[in-house]
Amino acid sequence: MASKPPEFETFRWSTNAAQSPPRPMVRTSRRCISMQRSGQALAGSREDVMCAPGCVEHVRSRLSRRGFFKGAGAAAAAAAAATWAPGDAAAQTFPRFSRVADLTHTHSPEFPTFFGTPGIALKPLKEFKKDGFNLMEWTVLEHSGTHMDAPIHFAETGAGPDTLPVSQLVVPLAVIDVTANASTNPDYQLTPGDIRAWERRQGRLPRGCCVAMNSGWAKHVGTDRFTGKDAQGVLHFPGFHPDATQMLMKERQVTGMAVDTLSLDFGASKDFKTHYAWLPSGRWGLECVANLDGVPPRGATLVVGAPKIRGATGGPTRVLALV
Repeated sequence: MASKPPEFETFRWSTNAAQSPPRPMVRTSRRCISMQRSGQALAGSREDVMCAPGCVEHVRSRLSRRGFFKGAGAAAAAAAAATWAPGDAAAQTFPRFSRVADLTHTHSPEFPTFFGTPGIALKPLKEFKKDGFNLMEWTVLEHSGTHMDAPIHFAETGAGPDTLPVSQLVVPLAVIDVTANASTNPDYQLTPGDIRAWERRQGRLPRGCCVAMNSGWAKHVGTDRFTGKDAQGVLHFPGFHPDATQMLMKERQVTGMAVDTLSLDFGASKDFKTHYAWLPSGRWGLECVANLDGVPPRGATLVVGAPKIRGATGGPTRVLALV
């Protein structure tokens, strides 16, 4: 078995039968002190096993309460918080999770697109029976299927999906449900009032989060209602109101925006004000997100598998929520 790359070490929580199950495991680049959850202080033993997301931050938090993480470390943390900019994701302590929700539609030539043309085509180049392996050539429309809008998509200059800091791609997820309004008005736009109503129930939007609009539109994929195209060719589906977009940019510290429709702007938009405000500010968007009704309004962590392609303006993206 090949050895692990030197920059990676793997760890886990210590548990026993009377404790809760161990957390899901990922690699980390730092040594993790295994924690006893019996009321004792942190144990000093270390194991070459797997460490759960956020464990290092949790250990530091525990140590800080015991007077360990003081002085220069605390000052650095305060400075980092004070200098957060719209284009930068804030440092996050990721919560524990028990399941992974897939927020991605399966892409295919039949999946609806904004311009009505197929978003992907696959051409076989090699076949197993003849060549001993399978190989496909893809022809892909960048902005099709569940996909990312990178800042460069609506700006003369800006970050592409390959240059976005990875710290901006794993963020808290806030889901605002507007299904009731959207069910009676396909042109509904999420408003500042919707944001404030969410905050009255859930608290202030998490710093550095992605705000997702759940309009219930994902269930319409495969029907004419998903695009809502009328006799004049105008599309009808919900999106973010420009006033809500400005609020998220100026009054909240939000990294990303997501919708379960074809566009961040509502379907009948002619000026794409949300696109032209949001993306040039260095923030990203996700469109055609699936299964938002399967994640809580607050508390999940969003993982954005953006394509790392030089020169791209976005692209089909695997989107996951850690719940």
